[in-house]
Amino acid sequence: MLIPRIHFHDHGPKVQQIVDAFARAIEHGELTAGSKLPSVRELGVQLGVGKFTINEALDRLRGQHLLTSHQGRGHFVAHRQAQPSSSTWVDLLPQDLLSVLRRPTVSGQGDLRPGGGHLPEDWLDSDALRQAMRSVVRAPSLRIAGMGTPAGLLSLRQALQHKLQGDGLTAPVEQIITTPNTLQGLDMLLRLLARPGDTVLLDAPCYFNFHANLALHGVKVVTLQRRPDGFDFTALEHLLAEQRPCLYLTTSVLHNPTGHSFSAAQAFRLLQLTRQYHCHIIEDDLYGDLHPNPPPRLAALAGLEQVTYLSGFSKTLSANARVSYVVAAPQLAANLTNMKLMSGGVTSELFEQIVYRLLSEGSYARHRKRMAQRLLEAGGRVEQWLRRCGCELPMSHEGGMFIWARLPAGVNGERLAQIGLKRGLLLAPGALFGYDAGMRDFMRFNVAHSDDPQVWEAVEGMLDQAH
Repeated sequence: MLIPRIHFHDHGPKVQQIVDAFARAIEHGELTAGSKLPSVRELGVQLGVGKFTINEALDRLRGQHLLTSHQGRGHFVAHRQAQPSSSTWVDLLPQDLLSVLRRPTVSGQGDLRPGGGHLPEDWLDSDALRQAMRSVVRAPSLRIAGMGTPAGLLSLRQALQHKLQGDGLTAPVEQIITTPNTLQGLDMLLRLLARPGDTVLLDAPCYFNFHANLALHGVKVVTLQRRPDGFDFTALEHLLAEQRPCLYLTTSVLHNPTGHSFSAAQAFRLLQLTRQYHCHIIEDDLYGDLHPNPPPRLAALAGLEQVTYLSGFSKTLSANARVSYVVAAPQLAANLTNMKLMSGGVTSELFEQIVYRLLSEGSYARHRKRMAQRLLEAGGRVEQWLRRCGCELPMSHEGGMFIWARLPAGVNGERLAQIGLKRGLLLAPGALFGYDAGMRDFMRFNVAHSDDPQVWEAVEGMLDQAH
């Protein structure tokens, strides 16, 4: 049997060069399906490499399903089934405009992403993250076998305890529980704190996944408009008295999508009313670390019997290496730990150790400070651009990732987003964040992605078409 000729070079391991050469030969039909390869010894002689190198290459080719092997018989080129062509591929997910927009909003699709939900990669401290990854993988303390600790890696929880103290929230380490991400943490909390038919209060507008997740739990959702002054507190008290929600799910610092943060007076009145009507608060603090001078969190003001605190690092470190955590009252923390065990929600210790290293070595605190200042500066420029376009800004930008803008009169946000998709421009129309008809007049802008003359030119050129 003829095997591929390989002229080895110094730009990569010989093992991978062998794998690449055999893969090309199989793909081009030079090695036909079912044909038998020479023995390991013969391959080594013909290629001029050792037995270990040949065995490693064969293992990789088997892993790619290009070869099969049989004990005592040798290695054979695999029979490969034809893959379905792209023309027959069907997207089984919902195809309405808002569903189509949600997917790239939380992922990395699109060339220009003023409506995206994450920071651009070149804003992140990728070097520190990669260095932490390398250090953790090499460290003997990383357990390769077994699962992570049910409540979370103790050293990380202790580092989180110190971080929270700096934010004014004091909690014993046993009441800090890690979760794989904030939405899974929220999902588990809802299973513990709400039952089908219960009423849950949300802000209007709010993060679209809140509505979707609550629908899965079969609860009744009521909303109240989030305003620059917090709320119409008379309307809030009436809603609490009439609807009796058991939970209020909110973001107190840098609310998504408006960027609003509760002042101390607003937070005090909110906590007073929710305590009076026995409405427990779940405080999602995913964006608070991006505030240059954050006000006190609700959990720090009221304590963990009234407020359960939820946060994470997907917006500040990486959406791909995410670790989140819940800070809760003692019994709820114990119940959450047990639920993690029962539902397979134990957090990856690899990612926990990476986050611990970034926290303990100080690189996260430095990165957090840089990001907060950079977003504040970018937000000022984006505000000026939006006003030039004829947008109104009901919430002044005080930092963080988002600006909530009322579009010029007559501009349809969904129509604008639809035009943008066709041009490789991802926008986040207000209809993504609530069901009220008034949401259609609004758009959420990610200041990190919107601080770009290309975005300004593209959006300004589309406004006339979106009436």
